[in-house]
Amino acid sequence: MKITAFSDVSLRAMMVLSAAPEGSLLTTQSIADAINTPYNHVSKAIAKLRELGMIDVARGRHGGSRLSPAGRQATVGQLLRELNTRIDPADCISIHGNCPMIHECRLRVALARAREAFYRELDDVVVAALPGSSQMEPVFQAIGLRPGL
Repeated sequence: MKITAFSDVSLRAMMVLSAAPEGSLLTTQSIADAINTPYNHVSKAIAKLRELGMIDVARGRHGGSRLSPAGRQATVGQLLRELNTRIDPADCISIHGNCPMIHECRLRVALARAREAFYRELDDVVVAALPGSSQMEPVFQAIGLRPGL
């Protein structure tokens, strides 16, 4: 199963925030640089994560983002359910017209069950537990942040 680009950016932003030194605030630009993703994509992800209560955002000159208590406990499955706004796992409903076989479609039901099984498998994976220090050290060095400060 493939996740959306938006979900991918959001999960990677959460991983960077979870590995950031305790109490530090990361700007959207520094997160974008850390995950090598355009600022506008990361900005949209940060806005959605804030809306979901996964991160706290402080505005102003010394502002930035950090994980909220809920974000520290969030699982990959939980986040993917929230971030995936697509109703159909296939293109059963589209702007070009609905599939003519949509009524009582067993494939659509099977694909929805498979998607939920995918999410269930990720329900035990806490996002904050994913990044390791050896993985994140070069990332933080690249954006000028030294872990442990």
